[in-house]
Amino acid sequence: MNATTQNAKASNATYSDLREWVEQVDRLGELTTIRGADRDLEIPGIWETVSREGGGIAPALLFDDIPGYPAGFRILFGELESVRRLAMTLRLEMKGADILSCVRACRDRLRKMTLLPPRKLASGAISENVESGSEIDLYKFPVPQHHEQDGGRFFGTGHCVISRDPDEGWVNLGTYRCMLLDRRSLCLHMSAGRDGRTMMNKYFTRGEPFKVAVALGTDPALYLASTMTIPWGVSEYDFAGGLKGDPMEVIEGPRTKLPLPANAEIVVEGECRPGDTHLEGPFGEWAGYYANCGLSPVHEPIIHIKTLLYRSSPIFTCSQPAKPPSDLFAQGVFRSALIWDELEKAGVPNVRGVWCELAGGTRLFNIVSLKQAYPGHSRQAGIIASQCGSGVYIGRYTVVVDDDIDITDMKDVIWAISTRSDPVRSLEITRRGRSSSADPAVAPDVKVTSHNPDHTFTSKAIIDACWPYEWINRAYPVAQVSPELSRRILTKWGEQLKLNGHGSQ
Repeated sequence: MNATTQNAKASNATYSDLREWVEQVDRLGELTTIRGADRDLEIPGIWETVSREGGGIAPALLFDDIPGYPAGFRILFGELESVRRLAMTLRLEMKGADILSCVRACRDRLRKMTLLPPRKLASGAISENVESGSEIDLYKFPVPQHHEQDGGRFFGTGHCVISRDPDEGWVNLGTYRCMLLDRRSLCLHMSAGRDGRTMMNKYFTRGEPFKVAVALGTDPALYLASTMTIPWGVSEYDFAGGLKGDPMEVIEGPRTKLPLPANAEIVVEGECRPGDTHLEGPFGEWAGYYANCGLSPVHEPIIHIKTLLYRSSPIFTCSQPAKPPSDLFAQGVFRSALIWDELEKAGVPNVRGVWCELAGGTRLFNIVSLKQAYPGHSRQAGIIASQCGSGVYIGRYTVVVDDDIDITDMKDVIWAISTRSDPVRSLEITRRGRSSSADPAVAPDVKVTSHNPDHTFTSKAIIDACWPYEWINRAYPVAQVSPELSRRILTKWGEQLKLNGHGSQ
């Protein structure tokens, strides 16, 4: 069976919760179970090593028999770090098995999907165990320390933080990291401009507590949605339902009254109070550095846990931010699809693809493929891609290339930059753009002296690596074997040369 056929079969798979999803992944041959690894450093280190060896694409790793915990208390890494698992999760109609085909399928889904509000249930599997008050003990779960210089163990890395806007009433889900403080409290880090942070500030301005829930082991489509940049006012519950084609199922939280994923593995409910903070971090970031304030912890709001809900033998889901590529593939695919969709909605024609490069943390180095149609077309595409909703968060470099360049192959992209662009003609730089507390290009003393690491800016470079439009019809021919000759060579000599799938790779 070839990869395209396998993808087609994967896209028709269905599941109702994370456990059925794991079974489907196992049947795909994309799940590896590891027993006996240590909670701190070793388990996250195994995942990071496997992911790095695979260039950011790796099997899902399920860890069991963790020393110090009952058998069945498991940790899952790498939910969506492959084309096949992403296609299965969202039931994508794929026309190929490569990365850009996956981006196209996601873009097509965005164009055609309808938001689906969640389905409310009276109860769900998450209600199997419910604890409150002194019964709560977050230490019962195998909460790992991810990196050697981290300031503690992090309960929330592969999760959803759930909150409600006090003015408009809509529900937001975001993946905002949560550090374990003690049996009944977490520390919550949310960057400036994030919807959850905006909601929290509204409550605090009024002197009111910020009610919040943290859910682990959710439907992978919901977790994916919580990592994406979705317009203000659109709930990730509705967005995830539209992506998957099935409504998410929720129950009402017993304490917060927030909608909770009915079949999640673990959910905590609690509240943050104005002025009630604790030192949080440091924590290794997605760009590959301790870039919040270096190795200095920062004061962040405390979540005081009021209710704990969990399934028996729970699966504790994790993500491993680290030097790329690590735990970024699905975000790269979907962020690429979102930017592509936003370019088309902004009226940019002939976009042939977008790729948010994993080496740039899927945010720092974004590439647009374009078939030029008029003077200024490539510059228009680059400027809009650098400032659209899904590209504006840092988005340091945006590169535009002609449609003969493979944008998922950095050798091809660098070739285009090196040979088709001229710095004076091809570079545009904008200043004081949106940055992040995780931006490693902002000096540590700037973050420390401002007393707020979010008070940062970045410049942005648009690199127009297309042939100049005015002489595109006279562009130099590429010195390369033609596709027809290449096919003949592979047919005749592929097996002997171990090419095109013949022999060892």
